[in-house]
Amino acid sequence: MSSTVGQVIKCRAAVAWEAGKPLVIEEVEVAPPQANEVRVKILFTSLCHTDVYFWEAKGQTPLFPRIFGHEAGGIVESVGEGVTDLKPGDHVLPVFTGECKECRHCKSEESNMCDLLRINTDRGVMLSDGKTRFSKNGQPIYHFVGTSTFSEYTVVHVGCLAKINPAAPLDKVCVLSCGISTGLGATLNVAKPKKGQSVAVFGLGAVGLAAAEGARIAGASRIIGVDLNSSRFEEAKKFGVTEFVNPKDHDKPVHQVLAEMTDGGVDRAVECTGSIQAMISAFECVHDGWGVAVLVGVPNKDDSFKTHPINLLNERTLKGTFFGNYKPRTDIPDVVEKYMNKELELDKFITHAITFSEINKAFEYMLHGKSIRCIIRMDA
Repeated sequence: MSSTVGQVIKCRAAVAWEAGKPLVIEEVEVAPPQANEVRVKILFTSLCHTDVYFWEAKGQTPLFPRIFGHEAGGIVESVGEGVTDLKPGDHVLPVFTGECKECRHCKSEESNMCDLLRINTDRGVMLSDGKTRFSKNGQPIYHFVGTSTFSEYTVVHVGCLAKINPAAPLDKVCVLSCGISTGLGATLNVAKPKKGQSVAVFGLGAVGLAAAEGARIAGASRIIGVDLNSSRFEEAKKFGVTEFVNPKDHDKPVHQVLAEMTDGGVDRAVECTGSIQAMISAFECVHDGWGVAVLVGVPNKDDSFKTHPINLLNERTLKGTFFGNYKPRTDIPDVVEKYMNKELELDKFITHAITFSEINKAFEYMLHGKSIRCIIRMDA
C-alpha cells in the first residue's frame, strides 16, 4: 500500500491564476479522495481546444484560479470509500463526462449523457461535498470538468475514469479521453457509413481528422474534407481524406459543390466546426433517401439555424452527438483495444511532445494552429 494513502500530497500543478495569462507551475496540495472519488497520478496529458477556450474565458463565466486539463492517462494512487471498480495501480483515462451506471441515461443503450456526471464547465468543485481537492497555502484552486489533469496528482469521480489495458502506452492513448474519441465515434457510432460509401467531413482540426479516421476504418470509398484553410489538406491525407473542398474557392454554396461531385450528395456528412453555416451545409449536402448528417461542433449558445422541412421529408436524417456516443467506462476501454489491435492509428494525431515545465508552449502551438495534439510528459 502506498505511503501516501489518506495523506495530503504535495505536487506540481500548472495553475491558471487569471484568464489568458500563462500557466504557472506551482506546488499545490492535493487532498485524499472522498466517497466515490479516486486520486490519480497523471503521467501524460494533452491540450485540447476546450482547455484553451475556457482559459481565454471570452464567452463564459470565468472561474480562477483553476487547474485545466482533461485529456490524460494515469495510474490510480488511492481510492475513496465505496469505490470497488478500481484499485491502486490500475491504468485509467480521466474523461470530462461520466457514467454513473445508475441513471436512466446510463441504463439506456441509446445514450451516454449521464444525469449525474455529464459535463459541467461551470462547476469547479467536487460533487460529494462542494469543495475542491486542490489548494495552495490554504487557498482553494478550482477543478475543471471534473478532471484537472494539468497536475501531477488529481482527484476524479470514479464514474469519470475508464479503466484500460495496462499494456497500452499512456503517452498515445491519453488522446482518446476527449477529441479523438468524439470525432471517431461521431462517424462509427452515429453516421455509421457502410463500406464503399462517401463521407464529407466539415472542419479538419483534431476532431474532424478523427471523424475522417473513423470513415477510413469503416471502409468509406471517398472521404471529402471541407475546410476554409487549404493548408490543412496535405496533413489530412494521412487520415484517409481523398478529396478537398475549400468553400472560398467556389462561387456556389458548398452543398451544391458536394452534390455535383457525388451524383446528388454524399452518403454521410460529419460537421466538426461549430459554425452554423457548416451545419446547414453538412445537412443539405447529404443525398436524399438515405443521407445522414451528424453535428459534432459546439455552436455559440445563442445560435440557431433553419432549413426547409422538405429536406427532412425527402428522407435526409440530421443527428447530433456528444462524445461520439461513447459511454466512458463501458466503451473507451474497447477503443483503446482498437489501437492495440492496430485498427485505429493514433500516432499521426500527435504532432508535438514536451515536458510539463514547458506546458505554455502547448498553448502557443494550438493558438498558432501548429499542433493537432501536443503530449505533455508530467515527470519532466
